[in-house]
Amino acid sequence: MRNVLKSVSILATAGLALSLTACGSDSSSSSGSGPDAALTVIASPTPHAQILDYVKKNLADAAGLKLEVKVVTDYVTPNTAVQDGSADANYFQHVPYLEDFNKKKGTDIVSVGAVHLEPLGLYSKKVKAVTELANGATVGLPNDTTNEGRALKLLADNDVIKLKDGVGTAATPADVVSNPKNLKWKELEAAQLPRSLPDLDAAVINGNYAIEAGLKPAGDAIVLEKAAGNPYANILAVKKGKESDPRVKKLIELLQGDKVKQYIDETFKGSVVPAS
Repeated sequence: MRNVLKSVSILATAGLALSLTACGSDSSSSSGSGPDAALTVIASPTPHAQILDYVKKNLADAAGLKLEVKVVTDYVTPNTAVQDGSADANYFQHVPYLEDFNKKKGTDIVSVGAVHLEPLGLYSKKVKAVTELANGATVGLPNDTTNEGRALKLLADNDVIKLKDGVGTAATPADVVSNPKNLKWKELEAAQLPRSLPDLDAAVINGNYAIEAGLKPAGDAIVLEKAAGNPYANILAVKKGKESDPRVKKLIELLQGDKVKQYIDETFKGSVVPAS
């Protein structure tokens, strides 16, 4: 996946501690651990960093929290940054993705709490309903393990395909047992799917990347995940052992508070929804 700083530079993971750019911060220091040190949180641009910036500008001072937000657009750097200590926390992922990452990479990152859900959606520039997909149409899927399974489950839940019994969100294209429209799969990095959409018949796109690309999940998706009972709420995460850091506790309290919930509802209008 590409490690790109939003509107700043190409980010090399190896140079993370030196090259991450703070969003809404004038501090260039690395993350600290003292109670008065700034809490450094690495996040995806939208809506994660946007929500954190709201907290920083409107709520953090009154709570006695110094907050530094650093932005990347890939799904690997935030966890490696937390693991190696160049960031205190991250905010970009859901628990199934985190568990899969920990298993594959040998990291020990844990969830502090859920903040919001970005419904996954099927988008198309060529059809207005899933029933209009032509025989042999090409559908883009995110190629990371948890989101690909989630995407296939979305299609299965809407009777586009049928998956092997019991496979759930661990599904891959090999688990498709019925494909009436003979759909073809194009597996791409999640961040690439919005700009690849014109070349595809349809694509299942993560909510944050859809919003960044100017899509409105609540109105533009031809199929959209339901929020009720959804296990894919995005979380604040830290390296195991840091859950009790008073700064982390303050931040999750703010992120789960009524003011942030109201901000999410008013700003994203159903394209992002509070986790509870």
